Amino acid sequence: MNHLLTITDREFHQISELVYTRAGINLHDGKKQLVQARLGKIIRKEGYDGFQQYFETVANDSSGNRLVQLLDTLSTNHTYFFRESDHLDWLADKIVPEVRTLDAVKAAKEIRIWSAGCSSGEEPYSIAIHLSETGALENTRLKMLATDLSTKVIRIANQGIYKSEKLKSVPGNIVQRYFDRHERDGERLYRIKDEINKLITYRKLNLLEPFPFKKYFEVVFCRNVMIYFDKPTQQRVVDKIHKVIRPGGYFVVGHSESLSGIQHSFKYIAPTIYKKISA
Repeated sequence: MNHLLTITDREFHQISELVYTRAGINLHDGKKQLVQARLGKIIRKEGYDGFQQYFETVANDSSGNRLVQLLDTLSTNHTYFFRESDHLDWLADKIVPEVRTLDAVKAAKEIRIWSAGCSSGEEPYSIAIHLSETGALENTRLKMLATDLSTKVIRIANQGIYKSEKLKSVPGNIVQRYFDRHERDGERLYRIKDEINKLITYRKLNLLEPFPFKKYFEVVFCRNVMIYFDKPTQQRVVDKIHKVIRPGGYFVVGHSESLSGIQHSFKYIAPTIYKKISA
């Protein structure tokens, strides 16, 4: 086996095309060294002859498990609690009070929120904690779905256990109220309390595949996800998300993102915040 494991342009473009076709992630030429380094570890560990054999194995794996492993390896899941916290203030102060007045929400006494690209759970937990802390829900139940392409981060999110450094930006009173502290192998860990965990359902979901939803969402967060997509893929994803938001509901994207250059029917409300006016 070639221990240098240098990826050729042809092999890189094969892998890039596979990742783009299956997951919509755009691996431009600047990612070649990252792909070589990260996938090289798998190739060495599992004894492949090189990138070509690895690519063929992934491409021909009908179970999809090899593709998931590849995407997990290439994904950079940088997130933290209360990231872009002005969105949480918008949610509690303006969005939730408004969508609570929708007839369907009043009838069901339930608000449905989807955190798309939830990574290791910091976003959905932050949303649930903030809404609980502010009392924005009143007599309305919160049902939240949190999804990600990566099975690895979904597993972490579902467990809701975090190292102390993950909570450095979280006020002490919030940590005390919503996390249980314990130690494992001499390391201090924090576990999200059941009262918050039970509000959220975690599922693996590829945004390019058909959505399985039978009900509308009142709010969809899809933050810092579309930056990995090119414009045609962004267009596809925005079109699909628009269909699953209830008229009168909201769509929130990340501060490094916007819907400029994308054809859509959302009403611009504020930077990164959009409203669905009609079906």
